[in-house]
Amino acid sequence: MKKRALISVSDKTGIVEFAKGLQAVGFEIVSTGGTRQALTEAGISTIDIEAVTGFPEMLDGRVKTLHPMIHGGLLADLSKTGHHEALEKMNIVPIELVVVNLYPFAKTIAQADVVEAQAIEQIDIGGPSMLRSAAKNFAHVTAIVDQQDYAHVLSELNEIEKTSFQTRRNLAMKVFQHTASYDAMIAQYFIGHEAHLPEKLVLSYTQKQPLRYGENPHQEAAFFAQEQANADTIAGAKQLHGKALSYNNIKDADAALQIVKEFQKPTVVAVKHMNPCGVGSAETLTQAFEKAYAADPVSIFGGIIACNQVVDAHVAEQMSRLFLEVILAPEYTAQAREILEKKKNLRLLQIDLSTKKPETWEYTSVSGGMLVQAVDVRKTEISDWEVVTDRTPSEEEIEALLFAWRTVKHVKSNAIVLADHTQTLGIGAGQMNRVGSVEIALNQAKEKETHTTVALASDAFFPMSDSVEVAATNGIKAIIQPGGSIKDQESIDMANKYGVTMIFTHSRHFRH
Repeated sequence: MKKRALISVSDKTGIVEFAKGLQAVGFEIVSTGGTRQALTEAGISTIDIEAVTGFPEMLDGRVKTLHPMIHGGLLADLSKTGHHEALEKMNIVPIELVVVNLYPFAKTIAQADVVEAQAIEQIDIGGPSMLRSAAKNFAHVTAIVDQQDYAHVLSELNEIEKTSFQTRRNLAMKVFQHTASYDAMIAQYFIGHEAHLPEKLVLSYTQKQPLRYGENPHQEAAFFAQEQANADTIAGAKQLHGKALSYNNIKDADAALQIVKEFQKPTVVAVKHMNPCGVGSAETLTQAFEKAYAADPVSIFGGIIACNQVVDAHVAEQMSRLFLEVILAPEYTAQAREILEKKKNLRLLQIDLSTKKPETWEYTSVSGGMLVQAVDVRKTEISDWEVVTDRTPSEEEIEALLFAWRTVKHVKSNAIVLADHTQTLGIGAGQMNRVGSVEIALNQAKEKETHTTVALASDAFFPMSDSVEVAATNGIKAIIQPGGSIKDQESIDMANKYGVTMIFTHSRHFRH
């Protein structure tokens, strides 16, 4: 008696060769619709699904394999006499191998003009049902969902005339991962149309690359990407050159990317250890790089650079003089690549910044759980600002305050940024008290000569007036902060004492 295989695939890559291999080792093939047509055209004899079920395909193909003649053949435990007897009584033939890949839901929803009705039609029902039945019964059934497994399965069938128990078990695990991911993707599609967090969180990520290690050499790690990663994300980036990204490279590169997205003018951001060490904006990218470098020429060593404009030969020449880990940009000229690719280890990433498709939620793992929050995409609106001091800011001070405020939201709390209207001059990050961050930022700024107006931005309110006094006694004349402390008036009074203009934004930007 011939062994029976059922084949029903949307992606027909390699299926003809695999089906020929199955027939060569004694399988008869049951197939459906487009798959059966492709196999028939290749000269492979098949049994129509309707001949097995005795029931016609209906509802525009929504119902064709959901039938006891199929699922009985998949779920029968052939080690049990009662199951054998039930199959014989109902004239059901056991199915020993199933090859199914699912309707292209991901490809469908990736289309810019797709409507919900089109997406719904690409939700596969029969495919996951067959896969789950086969995978549950892996003791007796081989379930294949990935073309990469065709060769291994054929190899075993040729060598030992069946698949090994371990292979079937591994393939079953792969099936349940695949169907869980598929369902998660569908759930995420519907969640994406809602404004609030769901009661149950289901996410789907696929391993993009294994990593040499995590934050430290003794930690195993890998990089997983969302099924539908936006083009303007690290997961959607294209690596053009250099050795494989490390765990820390990826985190730093993402931090740099999020900062550079804040600016419209040509801007360069340098990041070290998840914090910006220099941000510069100018009329050209070369000038922007010079400003970012001048902001902190020490910390930029071994750093990550993000640019929001095309990297040309001139700026590439300047960058090539430094030891950098990663450069991100929307594009590189041929000359720029030639210059930068002389450094064999330097990673060059190309990121499409034109999509402007905002991420909705961000996820942070904690022991035993996951924290989920809306991405901090609140834009700076000067109309929301409140001048709380006697002196109002000048136009030059407003530009400096804007630059500092756009940057400080990406610095680890407690965060202080000193900046003029084109570059950062001092950054205090991650301190346990706010005045400590102020002092660090001021010490950095003292090393730089500037003839422009310098503003101070704080990501959260000043709990007391000491930070304002330290800033004012060091020459700072413009401060921007959220406000909201019970001691706000003390800070306001201190600013007025030194003639400092201070703005409340009424919007906090903590970043832990």
